[in-house]
This record gives sequence, C-alpha cells and structure tokens, in this order.
Amino acid sequence: ADRMRRGRFELADGGTLLLDEISEIAPGLQAKLLRVLQENQFERVGSSLTQSVDVRVVATTNRNLQQAVTEGRFRQDLYFRLNVVPIELPPLRMRREDIGELCRHFLSLIARRDRSVFRRLEPAALKAMEKYDWPGNVRELQNIIERACVLEIETGVIRAQTITPWLENPLATPSSASGLAGQPLAEIEKQVIMSTLEKFKGHRVKTATALGIGVRTLGMKLKKW
Repeated sequence: ADRMRRGRFELADGGTLLLDEISEIAPGLQAKLLRVLQENQFERVGSSLTQSVDVRVVATTNRNLQQAVTEGRFRQDLYFRLNVVPIELPPLRMRREDIGELCRHFLSLIARRDRSVFRRLEPAALKAMEKYDWPGNVRELQNIIERACVLEIETGVIRAQTITPWLENPLATPSSASGLAGQPLAEIEKQVIMSTLEKFKGHRVKTATALGIGVRTLGMKLKKW
C-alpha cells in the first residue's frame, strides 16, 4: 500500500456490509475475517493502527457451508460466527409463484435503464417459465429476460415462441434469432438497432419509437459505436 485507502469494513462503519459468495474466500482471508467479526477491529494494509468498526454483516452463499466445514474447506469457527440468523432461500423451482413478480421486476429495471416503454410478458411465456426448473435460479431468469428484451425490441412483448427454445435447451436460440446464435447480447442489440435505423432510412425519431427507447438513448448508443 503506497497510499491511504479505506477498505470495505471501514466504508461500511455504522451500516451493513454484504459478503457475497462467502464460501469462495481463501483460508487465509477466512482467519482475518473471523478476527474482524469477533473483535470489530482491523488494521489497514501497511498500518499498525487498530481501528474499531460497528458493522452489520450479511453473508450469502449458494453452497452447503456445513459440508464445506466437514471437508475442511471452510473454517468451523467462522461458520458459527456467521450463522447467527440463518435464512434459507429455496431454489426458484421450489417457489414458482415468484417467477411472474421477478419477471416484472427485471422488465421494470430494463425499461428504466434503457429509458424505454415497459415491455409486456405474454401469458403463454409466463406459463412456460413457470414449468421450467431453473437450474441457474434467479440469475438464469434475469438472463432470459435480458436476452428476450433485446430480440423483442420492436414488438415490446416477450412471446412464448421466443423463449421456449431457450428453456428446452439453454444453448438454443429461437428461429427469429437466426444468425445471432453465440453472439454477445451487446452485439445483438447493435445489429437490431442498426437494422431498424436502416429500415427508417436513418430517421432517429421513427427508429427510437419503433425500438421503444428514447431518441437521446439511441443517440448515445450510436455515438458509442
């Protein structure tokens, strides 16, 4: 450390710190983390000055920590220190009633991010998703919604015929996306926007309206490309 930097615990003093995927941290770091949790104290890297913090810690993991302790991959003392108020969130396949609400949440986020109209989910599409087992849980659902929004950018409606092939085979793409398989979402979005712009002979207002985004958003994307 060649200059002073405030670490995450120091920044979270008086608040809450989320430690995501806690099972993935190295054994050496587990010991240091245990000390902070036990004593509410730490030293900055390169400093001998001990500082005190008051932080609420929330830790998440998608692994079985008890098994990791048994196998020697996770410290038992750290496990018990973290496991004060355990909250188990069942996999998405065990709470299918949440799928519709999660879809609406992701659609709302995308609409705000892209400054576009709130896209609609076709009832048949929701029914198809409620029958799927979601091995990738909520992250997989979010990915499906993001991908569908790119490909359904002109219609504004996420249709069952678009997403069903992905649910039958996560590596598949619908026929309407012919030629786009394997390409990054950003590249697919670019192709859709450029083809729509060409369709309206460069008219930005008509293009933005057809895509369901703002003219300013369209201009920013074109400038970036």
